Amino acid sequence: VQLQASGGGSVQAGGSLRLSCTASGSGISIHTMAWFRQAPGKEREFVAAISRSANAIHYADSVKGRFTISSASAQNTMYLQMNSLKPEVTANYYCAADQDLGPMGISRPSNNVDYWGEGTQVTVSS
Repeated sequence: VQLQASGGGSVQAGGSLRLSCTASGSGISIHTMAWFRQAPGKEREFVAAISRSANAIHYADSVKGRFTISSASAQNTMYLQMNSLKPEVTANYYCAADQDLGPMGISRPSNNVDYWGEGTQVTVSS
């Protein structure tokens, strides 16, 4: 499975961005897709996750109310709508997918995630 993220860029504080992540490959069997981010000098952290059927969603507390995760399962694509952006969300955003873990499970650092994509950089200036 290959994960391709896109949609990052540079915006001013208060602006919005929409990230996309598409999974490709033969025999795709994904239960959950998720976004993580890593800022310079910091550890990677969970942002949001959605089950393939979209009936389960989990957000990090820090993004609740400002970020919205959604998916188009038929296209194996996941989105992250980010509004009211602040400079502290500047990071490289990675998409991830797992065959078995649900949205809560994929958020736990103790669990190994099956697939990772290349990151897309989000930079928010003040």
